[in-house]
Amino acid sequence: MAELNRKLFQGTINIIRFNIHTYIFALIILSITFLGIYFSHGFLKVILQLVFSGTILTLLLSLSISAYIYDFADFYSFKWLDKVDLDKQGIALNIHSGFDETSSILKAKYPNLEWKVMDFYDPTLHTERSIELARKAYPNSSDTIQIATNAIPVQTEKVSNVFLIFAAHEIRNDDERIGFFKEINRVLNLNGSIFVVEHLRDFNNFLAYNIGFIHFFSNTTWLTTFKESKLEIVSHQKINQFVHLYQLKKDEATG
Repeated sequence: MAELNRKLFQGTINIIRFNIHTYIFALIILSITFLGIYFSHGFLKVILQLVFSGTILTLLLSLSISAYIYDFADFYSFKWLDKVDLDKQGIALNIHSGFDETSSILKAKYPNLEWKVMDFYDPTLHTERSIELARKAYPNSSDTIQIATNAIPVQTEKVSNVFLIFAAHEIRNDDERIGFFKEINRVLNLNGSIFVVEHLRDFNNFLAYNIGFIHFFSNTTWLTTFKESKLEIVSHQKINQFVHLYQLKKDEATG
């Protein structure tokens, strides 16, 4: 399988690499507080020691959990997809936001599907610095189709499966995100499935990423997005304690 080609700590290294600005800021905080501890006394010194220790612990916890999720929890074996029911024939879309680690694995796992890899990243709309750095480090493959979130170049009801793996949260605007899922609904056939893999803005991810967890959406936000897009949840399960999988289909009640 393609996941065996991943290097040791590849996921963790990529997180540091694509969020280097965040880690530089943390190092600046550590440097300032270290100097403050050296030159201060009394209560101020205690406060600075707490800030220094807290920053170190936060960084270590975040990197440890990231290593668990992306390097040691067997996520990239995609064995978690064996627990869901999906059509192994027809057209499948793997849609990402400018950084694609999964297409080669999915193609190897489901070789009978007709794969189309799509990238919705638009630098004027999706302005996260980490995506820009990821795209420079891992350019799209030659078969990647650049799309807009409101226009997927596929005929209506022609797609059996759609995969969105750590991608859809990059659409920060609610209206754009709902419109995007409506467009996915349009191309999905009556028996097709959408697989959305995301971190959630919940307690576990707060422990993992501290204030960075606000970059994710809550379960309530996702439920609203799916409902407004006329999609029904077939199943919602945890891949691990920090990553969730939603399987969706067309909402038969709304058509």
